[in-house]
Amino acid sequence: MKVRIEKSWQEALQDEFDSEYFTSLTDFVREEYATYTVYPPAGKIFAAFDACPLDDVKVVIIGQDPYHQPRQAHGLCFSVQEGVPFPPSLRNIFIEIKNELGTEVPVSGCLTRWAEQGVLMLNATLTVRESCAGSHQRRGWERFTDSVIEIVSRQRENVVFMLWGAYARSKKTLIDGSKHLVLEAAHPSPLSANRGGWFGCGHFTAANDYLASHGKKTIIW
Repeated sequence: MKVRIEKSWQEALQDEFDSEYFTSLTDFVREEYATYTVYPPAGKIFAAFDACPLDDVKVVIIGQDPYHQPRQAHGLCFSVQEGVPFPPSLRNIFIEIKNELGTEVPVSGCLTRWAEQGVLMLNATLTVRESCAGSHQRRGWERFTDSVIEIVSRQRENVVFMLWGAYARSKKTLIDGSKHLVLEAAHPSPLSANRGGWFGCGHFTAANDYLASHGKKTIIW
């Protein structure tokens, strides 16, 4: 199957695209878009890959579902479209960055600027029906994105994986910890963050220190 996705990812993921499960997933997703309001917009499903080619990946941030309210999701986990108010988790991410690095909270919650520096912002499930969190889980997306994580782990060197919350942390088994840095913390959502384990995690500083130590350009968070 030919999928509209950045060339390096097309080549790396071709076995997934040609598989029976992905054909079934594609049929399901097409029917959902034809029947319901689904996020992100169809042309943005693979936006995280298009903005960050495989050979450029330096950091991987793992989310779970896209945002499921209007105008928010655009294919990058935790990110929202220009002009959209920050969801609580994204606000807490920016607060942690400010606490660590002293940079002011930005005006825009669109994180394409991170992706273009080598941050793969990967949701485990790439689509969702409006106002129905988790509605596209267990349809095949998780198998696909697990393969993405394994490919990055296998083909790249010295990548920082940021695992926030129990779901993301469950992906640790897919990562070769002997050649990558795995950072774990509570989820930045208010419910988790306010219980401790998010604020003060130091992930953005740790990521840049690790990248610099391996001769890589740091991320402007």
